[in-house]
Amino acid sequence: MPAEEARGLAGLVFDLDDTLLDHGELTEVAYASLFRLREAGMRLVACTGRPGGWAEVLVRQWPLDAAIAENGAVALVKERRPGSAARLRFVFPEDLAAAGSRRAELRALAEELCRRFPTVALADDNRARFTDVTLDIGEHCRVPAEDVAAMRAEASRRGVHTLASSVHLHLSFDPADKATGTLRLLEAAFGEDPSRARVTHAFVGDSGNDAAAFAAFTTTIGVANVRAYLQTLPVPPKYVTEAAMGRGFAELATTLVDLRVHPG
Repeated sequence: MPAEEARGLAGLVFDLDDTLLDHGELTEVAYASLFRLREAGMRLVACTGRPGGWAEVLVRQWPLDAAIAENGAVALVKERRPGSAARLRFVFPEDLAAAGSRRAELRALAEELCRRFPTVALADDNRARFTDVTLDIGEHCRVPAEDVAAMRAEASRRGVHTLASSVHLHLSFDPADKATGTLRLLEAAFGEDPSRARVTHAFVGDSGNDAAAFAAFTTTIGVANVRAYLQTLPVPPKYVTEAAMGRGFAELATTLVDLRVHPG
């Protein structure tokens, strides 16, 4: 990456699973890299399909400015105030109670699908979700592709949107994606023009689940495990690290910090 490009970045948006995390676990080297990036003046935004409740903990305890969860449907920002502890604010959904009420309908559909398809089960993170309901299709269960296709068809017939990751089938009433959610957050919470934010914020991901974000941002980086998806991504990442997962993220952090501090 050219030093000029690195120095022009105001922030870094990054996926969690298998980008920062190693199979769901946070390593010391990956966690430390967040602090180095923060010290170098980078805005840090985590972006994940994982629950909003998890993102709430991350924003409270990690050196993050904000987080996008549930594939772009939930956004939280950390508001810093001199002389007091940081305060957490939901940017969207604006009405959590209304989101929960609609979600009850999705839960009923998910339970019906579990009865009809014995290979699938409710994902174990549903208690922490605000807008969607997830079925386990690959995290602890192994669900045949034909069952996933049949469930998606039934959900569509009921007016429900689906998104399939490597581990979960997400059911939601409103379509969302990581790129749209991130740009909406950056505008609402930080006053960033969406067109400019595409250039001033880099995105880091690892798989086909990050396709929308790889296509949305100008500077995009994949940790090495993204190589398995390069042929299928409509817009592949501009750069790919040598190392995979958390070590790859730490490698990227070192490169960015060095280029910004020592551009020559």
